[in-house]
Amino acid sequence: MQPDGRGSMHRKANMTGLLFSSPFLIGFLLFTLFPIGASLVYSFCDFNLFKSLSWVGLDNYKWILQEKEVGKSIFNTLYMVVFATPVTIVAGLLSAQLLNLKVKGQSVFRTLFYVPSIVPVIASSLVWMWVLNPKSGLINSVLQLLHIRGPNWLLDPVWTKPSLILMGAWGSGGIMIIFLAALQDVPKSLYESAEIDGAGSLRKFVSITLPSISPIILFQLVMSLIVYFQYFAQAFMLASLTNSGADQSMAGPEKSLLFYSILLYREAFVDFRMGHASAMAWVLFLITALVTWFVFKTSKKWVTYGGE
Repeated sequence: MQPDGRGSMHRKANMTGLLFSSPFLIGFLLFTLFPIGASLVYSFCDFNLFKSLSWVGLDNYKWILQEKEVGKSIFNTLYMVVFATPVTIVAGLLSAQLLNLKVKGQSVFRTLFYVPSIVPVIASSLVWMWVLNPKSGLINSVLQLLHIRGPNWLLDPVWTKPSLILMGAWGSGGIMIIFLAALQDVPKSLYESAEIDGAGSLRKFVSITLPSISPIILFQLVMSLIVYFQYFAQAFMLASLTNSGADQSMAGPEKSLLFYSILLYREAFVDFRMGHASAMAWVLFLITALVTWFVFKTSKKWVTYGGE
């Protein structure tokens, strides 16, 4: 029998495809799949990188339930999830709505609004340390002109998390760009029909704009929830730059900047308790997955798609 030339060509094409995709496949196996599996094993073990694994069962998960700092870190994290998520989304949406207006120099304004979102965390943290300085900072200086005494933003535990929320709203350029693209896809005929019926700007925004971009709002909500459940970089930098992290283990004034991911980092790379850190990571994954599932489950009531 003659060999099947077509089958040979298919096998050759498959081998060529596997060859070109092998860097990604190897990287995924070594740097993603293997660490995920290893962390699951470590979560049931006592392991500190310097000794062999010792099976402890559910002890690491029991530690999460008993450790007071875990409770504090969960409170701080939920604070950001509950308050920073809507503030950031609303800031991005309102910015996009403003930048969607036909004005002179539109592209310049869009660039200026987007730039903060691409500033590195270290640089933006340094800028905001100056802006939020209680004595010479920009915000308190403006408040002083209005005869209002500004708060001690970064050293008062009441104001540390609002400071981070303010930073998040300032850096919402990425959210703004996606909303801006969504706004430009809303059919103009809907607005024209609403104007004929006598609808004002607010009515058009509520009845036309929001329903039309609701899938994008769902996307931004899910992504923002994931980001704030893992909130780390800005709080870590501010706690370090204000010299409050050194004496309170990267926790900020009265542990007001001790977020769940910061405590996880401390357990893993400062105290080298990999078992605790791995268990915390899996608990965070399960909580994030559960909240995301709940959002998608309830989205059927308020998200509308084209043709519905």
